[in-house]
Amino acid sequence: MLSRPKPGESEADLLRFQNQFLAARASPAVKIVKKADKRKGKEGSTDAERPSLQDSKDVVMLDGFPDTLPALTPAPPKKSKIKSASVRFEDEDPEERLESHDRHITAVFSKIIERDTSAVAVTMPVPTGDPFPRTFHRSEIKSEVQLGSGKKSIFAQKMAAKRAAEKAATAPSAAECVEVRSAAPDALDPVGSVGETPLPSSRGDKDDGFLTSQRPCLITGEGLGSQKSEQEAQAIHKENLEKLQSMSEEEILQEQARLLAQLDPSLVAFLKSQRGNNEGQKKELKMELNRPEEFVESLPVAQHGVRSSLSMQESGLEEHVRKEENMKVEVMDDDLPVKPRKEWIHMDNVEFEKLEWMKDLPSPRQKKTKKGMQARFSLKGELIPADADLPTHLGLHHHGEEAERAGYSLQELFHLSRSQVTQQRTLALQVLGRIVQRARAGEFASSLKGSVLRLLLDAGFLFLLRFSLDDAVENVMAASVGALRALLVSLDDEKYLDWTFSWYQGMAAFPFVPNNEEEEEEEEEDLNGTEKSQNKKLKDENKPDPDVARYDVVKGLLKTRIQHRLRYILEVVRPVPSVVLDILHILTHIARHSSEACNQLLDCPRLIETIVREFLPTQWDPKVAEPGFLLTSLHGIACASAMKFIRVLASGGRNATARLLNKFELKSRLSRFVAEEPVDVPLPREEAVRLSTEAFRLWAVAAGYGQACDLYSDLYPVLVRILQSLPELLSGKSAAVELSVQRAAAVVTLLTHVTQTAGYTAELQAKLSSNNSEDTEPIPPPPVAWSQVSGLQPFLETSLKKILQQLSQTETWQTLQPLTTTCVIFLGVYYSAYSQQPSVNPVDCLEELERLTSEVLQPLLSQAAIDSMWDLLRPCSALCNPLSCSPAPESVGSIASLSCTGGKPPLSLVGSKSPFPFLTALLFLINNITHIHKGLTSKYSSVLGFRGLKDYLHQSWQTGPPSVTPSSAWILRHEYHLQYFVLALARRMAGTCPNYTQHASLHHCVAMALLSRLLPGSEHLAHEVLLDLAFNPQFLPEGKAGGPEAADFSDILHLGASAKLAQPGSAAAFLPRVTRGALLRESYQNLPSIRSCYLSHFVHLQPTLMRSQASYQGQNYLIQSMLLPEVKGPILPSDWPFFPLISLYNKVTNAETRGAILNSLPLDLINTVTWNLQWVLLLETWRSKILQSIPTAAKLARLMCVFLTGSDLFLEAPIHHYTAALLSVYCQPKVLDSLNLDAPLPGLASFHDLYISLLEQFEGVSFGDPLFGVFVLLPLQKRFSVHLRLSVFGEHTNILRALGVPLQQFPVPLEHYTSPPEDNLNLLRLYFRTLVTGALRHTWCPVLYLVAVAHVNSFIFSQESTTQETDAARKSMLRKTWLLVDENLKKHLLYYRLVNAESPLGFDLYEQLPPMRLRYLQIVTQKEITENTPVLDS
Repeated sequence: MLSRPKPGESEADLLRFQNQFLAARASPAVKIVKKADKRKGKEGSTDAERPSLQDSKDVVMLDGFPDTLPALTPAPPKKSKIKSASVRFEDEDPEERLESHDRHITAVFSKIIERDTSAVAVTMPVPTGDPFPRTFHRSEIKSEVQLGSGKKSIFAQKMAAKRAAEKAATAPSAAECVEVRSAAPDALDPVGSVGETPLPSSRGDKDDGFLTSQRPCLITGEGLGSQKSEQEAQAIHKENLEKLQSMSEEEILQEQARLLAQLDPSLVAFLKSQRGNNEGQKKELKMELNRPEEFVESLPVAQHGVRSSLSMQESGLEEHVRKEENMKVEVMDDDLPVKPRKEWIHMDNVEFEKLEWMKDLPSPRQKKTKKGMQARFSLKGELIPADADLPTHLGLHHHGEEAERAGYSLQELFHLSRSQVTQQRTLALQVLGRIVQRARAGEFASSLKGSVLRLLLDAGFLFLLRFSLDDAVENVMAASVGALRALLVSLDDEKYLDWTFSWYQGMAAFPFVPNNEEEEEEEEEDLNGTEKSQNKKLKDENKPDPDVARYDVVKGLLKTRIQHRLRYILEVVRPVPSVVLDILHILTHIARHSSEACNQLLDCPRLIETIVREFLPTQWDPKVAEPGFLLTSLHGIACASAMKFIRVLASGGRNATARLLNKFELKSRLSRFVAEEPVDVPLPREEAVRLSTEAFRLWAVAAGYGQACDLYSDLYPVLVRILQSLPELLSGKSAAVELSVQRAAAVVTLLTHVTQTAGYTAELQAKLSSNNSEDTEPIPPPPVAWSQVSGLQPFLETSLKKILQQLSQTETWQTLQPLTTTCVIFLGVYYSAYSQQPSVNPVDCLEELERLTSEVLQPLLSQAAIDSMWDLLRPCSALCNPLSCSPAPESVGSIASLSCTGGKPPLSLVGSKSPFPFLTALLFLINNITHIHKGLTSKYSSVLGFRGLKDYLHQSWQTGPPSVTPSSAWILRHEYHLQYFVLALARRMAGTCPNYTQHASLHHCVAMALLSRLLPGSEHLAHEVLLDLAFNPQFLPEGKAGGPEAADFSDILHLGASAKLAQPGSAAAFLPRVTRGALLRESYQNLPSIRSCYLSHFVHLQPTLMRSQASYQGQNYLIQSMLLPEVKGPILPSDWPFFPLISLYNKVTNAETRGAILNSLPLDLINTVTWNLQWVLLLETWRSKILQSIPTAAKLARLMCVFLTGSDLFLEAPIHHYTAALLSVYCQPKVLDSLNLDAPLPGLASFHDLYISLLEQFEGVSFGDPLFGVFVLLPLQKRFSVHLRLSVFGEHTNILRALGVPLQQFPVPLEHYTSPPEDNLNLLRLYFRTLVTGALRHTWCPVLYLVAVAHVNSFIFSQESTTQETDAARKSMLRKTWLLVDENLKKHLLYYRLVNAESPLGFDLYEQLPPMRLRYLQIVTQKEITENTPVLDS
């Protein structure tokens, strides 16, 4: 007996049980019988007539149970319909019986084929005018053609009729094409294609027999699934023909247009192609198509009109269909590179549309559109033109968008960079890096809209590179490093920074910090610099990385700890030499960012150790120097880029330098690379020279802090040997002579800083010995004495003389110019320190200077080549040519760049022909000589007389300076050095040379312009200019040459517009009238006091001034960093002449904000304001162009601070006089025309708020002062904002009683207030109200009384067409004026004529009204009389 399955048995056990059951051939307990479907079949039908499988179903029967349920009521037994299905044979196999009844899912789903809908276009329904879709109504069914027989629902009948109409309209037969051609010829194809839907040319030409005999060409009936499918299709075809014959031509056209609008264009194309299957139909159509002209001629005129209108309606659809057909070009056997064969499997039915990708691409067509096309790039990063037809073997075509165009878009490259395929990621990153490099070079500036770099950064390119750096594949890491280097580093920038390293103060550089940070500076003003920097650092730490990188890329990268990843790549991955060099360039750029970045690099574990150990070893394989040696790894080999990185890192601060020298043992490596000549170093010649050069530069940076000077005595023989070999460079036979000159310049720069350090050894030693346990810790003297450097001067002076002999040879001079510059700077530093040594005889020093002047400098200044150098100043100047230092086209605000990519032109400040470095060094030497030996000053008087220098100075101060950006700041700093030395020499000339007066005005203008341009780090120069030049009476020759008298004479003769009207008086006690000449004379005499005033107000710059003095005076032991402060603008603002007044106003305002009240001001503050006004008056009179950069509105706003400071400060006699004098200057016609109070003013948040404060101050403490009143009235001119006038007449009407400025003392033409007529209705109502209520009277405020009368008069008599509200308002105002009781006011308002400043009223009156005005007045007032009771008789 077979066992039954038990719990826990698996499927294998069940299969075993099944096989045992089948092998036993036992009868199953359950029988399967076929039971007939009672819903089908008719009475009397036999089993044989019905199919056995399609109409039967499985029925389960159990032994002992009946087949059907017992009937509840007696009924006759039913005849079984499944008896034949229950017959069983003895030899029948049970397994075959199970298989035959198995209904597996494959048997059900085997023939289901889903339709591909990926290419089906989605069509929108046709819009109708109805709010809801139109519904079927029963009444419409009667008119429909009944289809088929049998009972159908209304919906089924409607849909059947609709389908029949659509089939008839979209797919007529060939006969229809012939008969109905004239209705809509060429509806889809203008040339008469096979797919035309013709209409009958004439209703009388119909051939019913022909129409009914044709078979349908589209409907075959195969899908009906019945034996009568063909008859059904024929019936549908017949009904379609009958339907078409019953419709008019207009109805056919409308139905055709509706169908074409609803159907998908691809479906229309398919229907047209299906109609060409019948050969007989093709012949008939061809015959018809051969006669298009005859057919068109046979069209009636009305049909021509219908056709034209239809073409206009369907033009958009036809164009779309044509585009689709052009895109989907028919593919034939001949187009395919591989011909399909029928014997291939599953190739019996070739689907050409699926093989279209195998054919050749169409040639790219440039779209004639104004919209830009997507940029595509080659694998080299080049921009591919949109119409370029490149061959496919270049690998630039793909199956993405615009497959016919070669190249990759940025989006596609971004997609590839995140691919799973390593080669794709690597290629994408490499191409992106090349694109960035070309973009920074400006190659896409004229071809692409927008910035490629900005677009990439906004898309997350920076973090894409950062993520790719973390990739485990070395090739991806290498590509990421290359792209990051292209994004951050400009090798040309580094080249020019190295070029200027040996210039005067060239070792110091601005940090690479972007100056357009988007952060909101909300720090309080009373925080010092340290607290501000700490708050800023905390803010950056709390910000997400993308937010930080948005305004500073380097800072964002440091937040991602990129230095740790780069260290891992160098130490563990050990990539190829190119990747190592890229990483060193990236680290160098990061080190240039800021001192904080340098500290983060130093604090990175094992980063500096790895670089020093691997790329600055003391020994390596000498095979590297062999020609043709293939360098596969840079590890273990000395590298100049690594030494440069260490040098830039040392520039971040003296502490960083001390850590590098002591912790990482760089002193031994410096000795190693300095002591050996480049020819003996086992490296390629150029690399060896660069390595030696960078070693000397690193030593020079350390010596700039007073460090590593102990190596000087050890390596002194090496340095002397190098100095002795300097004349050998004159031969120029060496191939690497330029590199050798750079190395020699680095050596001389090192000796310059060692000499500076040794010059202060005696002073520090004296301070150390005299120190009596003071609070300040004494600074130990450096380990180099003056006696050790005193022997360097003969070597360098000899070399300088030999080099200057080559001055006439242009090419040789340009090559040797860096070395010449450094030699001259060395002499200037040497003699400056030489004169301060206690062991030196002063007489010997003076004799040395006289000898140098007579033997070297005077012959040099007399050469023609020097004269040509002065002439080159103007063409090479960045001030005279602002475009030479403008940012690059692809510069990004978040990445600091010097915009040197591609190189600077020769005629630029850092170009090869620039005279700036040598002339700056020469002027530095001359200034030091004249400072030590005053008697030699006259020997150099010829310097200031060079024509080229005077032209350059005259052009430079008049030209507005370029905007301060990283690309301009570093260049302008060197140019400002030259200008400062010219001015310093001029200061010495002014006291000794009698003929200097002719240059004084020019040099003073240059000094004043330089004061507002000097950049951070040059505070010492600004202090020297303020101390010796700006307020020096010798630079203001007008004070002695009759300037005050000329001003008085100008006022008397009315030659200047400033004295046209008398100055406003004062509300204080009687003040005598003072002429402008007397004020100028007094100001000129007070110049020393004025200078002290300004110097005391710039005391807040003292900390930065000390750091700057240490740098410019060579106090190396005090220098903290070679990185200059961040550049966010000049040291002093452009309006610095008003600074004491602004500072005083801010101090008073802050005190009042805290609740304190300053009732009286000390005497020194009154003097401060007086000196400030005196200095401004001097500049406005004798140096007016200096202040032209300050808007007139800003000047007036600063002068308003006089009235807003304290309560009665403006009543002081000197302050009142000078303020009135300045007011007369600002009320000149040309100055008034430039006054614009609506534009934003520098340093002022809102002029409206300042004016409101002025009104409140006037109400409180003015005492009706006319001068104060003029400042209140100035902004009320008609051309300025109406809100200022509304404030006076709406909220501050009390001032109208005290604003009694006499018309004779008012300096502004009254026409500025009365013209053009006022159009603000609210203000006009306020004018009228103040006049009627008596708040505004002529005796109280004559100026505003005139203004109000003029505008009200113009308004009430205006008859221009306007809005109903305005018309009603002016008529009402005229009626109220007519009814006024005050006869004087009534007369003024009605009889006002013109402004007349000579009249007592300020205006003239009509003796009688003009006829037009009188008539208008009578019309308006008569209406008033008729509408109301008579009030008065006039």
